[in-house]
Amino acid sequence: MKGNLNFIYWPSGVLTFVWGYTGLEKLIQFRDSRRAFLNQPMPNELEEILAFAIPGVELLLALLLLFSASRWWGYLGSILLLAIFITYVGLIWVGAFPRVPCSCAGVLESLSWAEHFYFNLLLIGIAVLGLRLEECGSGGADWE
Repeated sequence: MKGNLNFIYWPSGVLTFVWGYTGLEKLIQFRDSRRAFLNQPMPNELEEILAFAIPGVELLLALLLLFSASRWWGYLGSILLLAIFITYVGLIWVGAFPRVPCSCAGVLESLSWAEHFYFNLLLIGIAVLGLRLEECGSGGADWE
């Protein structure tokens, strides 16, 4: 493992890209993003808060994952946010809501709810791997 330090950084790179892309996409297309949030099956006051908070949290996670001093928090935050997302997507997928809200913006818009669920599950796995590598210390020597 010590010979290939790049391995310990790829989880943060993947997640930084995902959070940076989705956060910026929501801000660049804010009117559409806000409209999508306001179409969710929850109280409008909460939807309005989430329209601003989610892109901010996504960009904060991308920032945390960039620096070794904060990467552990970035992984932990990623796992928590993805757990919320996957729960919500799972509830939509199984028909827990009276109507199906519109899907995510950007590239993820083309995914079905099942594909979105599995994609988020994959991202959780990447975040858990990154967190584990981070906990092993620099170089990931405990994983050899």
